[in-house]
Amino acid sequence: MNYKRIPMDHDKKIALVAHDNKKRDLLEWAKFNRDLLAHHQIYATGTTGKILEKELNLKVTKLKSGPLGGDQQIGAKIVENKIDFLIFFWDPLEPQPHDPDVKALLRMAVVWNIPIANNRASADFMISSPSMVNPYERLVPDY
Repeated sequence: MNYKRIPMDHDKKIALVAHDNKKRDLLEWAKFNRDLLAHHQIYATGTTGKILEKELNLKVTKLKSGPLGGDQQIGAKIVENKIDFLIFFWDPLEPQPHDPDVKALLRMAVVWNIPIANNRASADFMISSPSMVNPYERLVPDY
């Protein structure tokens, strides 16, 4: 299979998403990493974006709420190479009415080979990676 290289600049485009029961966890993580996040372009779904923008005093590009199409908007931005990685604190123990949208979003992240963090530990490792401060090329199958 042939691959194409998609560059990520020094300043990354980061999507932050959280289910209702995980919004507090994501906010605490984002506050702890505020200075690092300030160097990047932040996207978020609905309520999560409003909370982050207010609490962090950072510009956040806010999309629709997840159940109202925000997850699909993030997925479309991944396909368009407008999102470099996804931090999605999801709640695996709570049923979600928009579960098909969540699965579609995660599928797009995997298909387009972007890094995904689904909990605080993986988000900590990702944001502290040397790849965060250096240009990086991800390989994507050339369909």
